[in-house]
Amino acid sequence: MTECNIYIAVIEHSHIIYEGLTNILLKSDHHFHIYRFNGIQELTDFKDKEKLHVVMINPSYVVSNKKNFNAVKKSLPNTYWVGILYSYFDKNTIELFDDTVEITENPEKIKETICRVSTDDCICREANKTEELSSREKDVLIELINGLSNKEIADKLFISTHTVASHRKKITRKTGIKSLSGLTIYAITQKIISIE
Repeated sequence: MTECNIYIAVIEHSHIIYEGLTNILLKSDHHFHIYRFNGIQELTDFKDKEKLHVVMINPSYVVSNKKNFNAVKKSLPNTYWVGILYSYFDKNTIELFDDTVEITENPEKIKETICRVSTDDCICREANKTEELSSREKDVLIELINGLSNKEIADKLFISTHTVASHRKKITRKTGIKSLSGLTIYAITQKIISIE
């Protein structure tokens, strides 16, 4: 079987952060090829930019030039944009990205995020299938989709709010989905809930 190759651009001014991210990603079981860029303009001049699966970028490059960022992002519709967070950025800036990683997260979480967004078309995807949700996790998911709070779910299922929070974290980890709308679509496609 042919290996898939995942091309990642990193736009980050800190050499230490770039080296740390590169080290984390190259220790994964994926076939990552990492390129470093000093700014969005360098990315636009890259001759193989259509090959890029993921662009990891420090949001400070975006804040000062949202118009250019949006133009480049639009020119690469099949590329996932991941913000590298280590300082505060407003909600509007964060929403420009498909996902984010915080440099304070453990390496496994960072690898998991990049692997999740970069392996949609990867022939190695079979090795990265999402885990099945337990029956209790499915119960929590259904109530979450019904709009119940953690406390209401805990009361309805006769469990603690801490247990509900734990199940929610496991659901996110297993599915790779953070948004309620994404979880709803997941639940429908997995026949956990019906479309009615």
